[in-house]
Amino acid sequence: MALIRIDHPDDPRIAGFRDIKERDLTGRQGLFVAEGEVVLNVLTSPQSLCRPVALLLDQKRVEGLAGLVARVPDDAPVYVADQPILDAIAGFHLHRGILALGRKPARPTLEDCLAPLGPEAVVVAACGIGNHDNMGGLFRNAAAFGAGAVLLDRTCCDPFYRKAIRVSVGAVLRTPQVVGLEASDMIDGLEGAGFAVLALTPGAETPLDRAPRGGRVALILGPEGPGLAPDVIARCRPVGIPMSGGFDSLNVSVASGIALHHFTRQA
Repeated sequence: MALIRIDHPDDPRIAGFRDIKERDLTGRQGLFVAEGEVVLNVLTSPQSLCRPVALLLDQKRVEGLAGLVARVPDDAPVYVADQPILDAIAGFHLHRGILALGRKPARPTLEDCLAPLGPEAVVVAACGIGNHDNMGGLFRNAAAFGAGAVLLDRTCCDPFYRKAIRVSVGAVLRTPQVVGLEASDMIDGLEGAGFAVLALTPGAETPLDRAPRGGRVALILGPEGPGLAPDVIARCRPVGIPMSGGFDSLNVSVASGIALHHFTRQA
């Protein structure tokens, strides 16, 4: 594959990579920026649901990344630049020296996403998760424990934000997902597809370790602090993780990992 040399940060060919932090906040019209070798490995893997559009690499990293670069489609340009030019393009010091521009996958309907899942499928559903670290953690746990999909209501942050992708170690790029849902519609769709819908909440009378396993299960999680809305909890089966030492809850990504282990690692 031919490498395209970039010698000036204002080169119009790399406009999609310019001023990354600011454009993370305003969106990229169906595109996203991925950072680092681990995420690039997922993006270019057969498991990825996303497609690389372009790469921008530190000239010094090219030789060591030859195997990954070879997996990039022929129509996706690979740009290279020296570190100072790379930093000027990104708007900050890019110590990993690896950026990729990718295209988000087509958005399936909730029905289309759930239909192919098996009779023992477990899915993660989230309401109001606005922290990108927590969002990345949810996707990482979902992938690690084999969840069939991640469902997000309309108040959740964008999982394709660069930091969320990085924290997820690329799991956002390979996990089936439905975004922008209304919480009530999400619960209706899950119940209609035969899922037992469980709300993870500290106030639940049923501890997680007594929650029955088997069959299709959906775990609904809310933000730290306010938690899930009462009307959402009222429509679900509440389960909780007992706490000690005066603590009332866990970080939402930690709680999701514990709950996913319970429902996916049956004896």
